[in-house]
Amino acid sequence: MSTVIAISGKGGTGKTTFAALGVRYLLEEGLGPVLAVDADSNSNLDMALGIDLTSTIGAVREDLSEKVQKRQLPAGMPKQDLLEMQIEQALVETKEFDLMSMGRAEGPGCYCAINNMLRVFLDRLVENYRFVVIDNEAGMEHLSRRTARGVDMMFVMSDQSRRGLETAVRIKDLAREMKLEIRKVFLVVSRVTMPVEGDLERSIESTGMELAGIIPEDDRVGRLDLAGEPLVGLARDSQASVAVRNIMESVLQGVMC
Repeated sequence: MSTVIAISGKGGTGKTTFAALGVRYLLEEGLGPVLAVDADSNSNLDMALGIDLTSTIGAVREDLSEKVQKRQLPAGMPKQDLLEMQIEQALVETKEFDLMSMGRAEGPGCYCAINNMLRVFLDRLVENYRFVVIDNEAGMEHLSRRTARGVDMMFVMSDQSRRGLETAVRIKDLAREMKLEIRKVFLVVSRVTMPVEGDLERSIESTGMELAGIIPEDDRVGRLDLAGEPLVGLARDSQASVAVRNIMESVLQGVMC
């Protein structure tokens, strides 16, 4: 059975950096095969992983919906078969891991039947992988629509600001209100520029969330991004790389036992 890891948080908190470095950690530890899922339309997980996307699940859904409405389905091909064929074409496969992008949100049409077929296929697909890493949007649309199976652990990202930490709590509460199947929720405070003491320490404690770790602000992440280089190329001894490795090792210790 696969282990599903979701990363959520508002923009600018290092969510995609954590996802990319998390995927790299799993591969370096021989914990593949890994499926990376970009479920945030504003994210660029493909660029962070150094992968070129050809299509998205959103584009597949729109295309199938249009074909159904215009009665343009290939003769003799059931909708489910066409959907699965197009999803397989949208799946980017590499020697080390695979990548799938959920793409943009749904348009104004009705997607209930397509979403049901999509859920069934994706639930079956993820079982081909030891780990699934989802770079998720703060609103958790794709999780709420049940286009993925339950989540084993969710890392909620925050920066060191009080507002960021309050947003992390709202994301945790939103997941509970939506009755999402998430077995364990962790807080990760990223882009930290000060010692974790005093007001910052109290703000973190006030969230009531289990702290998985702290990721210091790392200039090398910004330099890679500006140069258009994949984040998986970040030096192993950089502060962000070391912090993500420590977090993953600590949290996954119980999973791998």
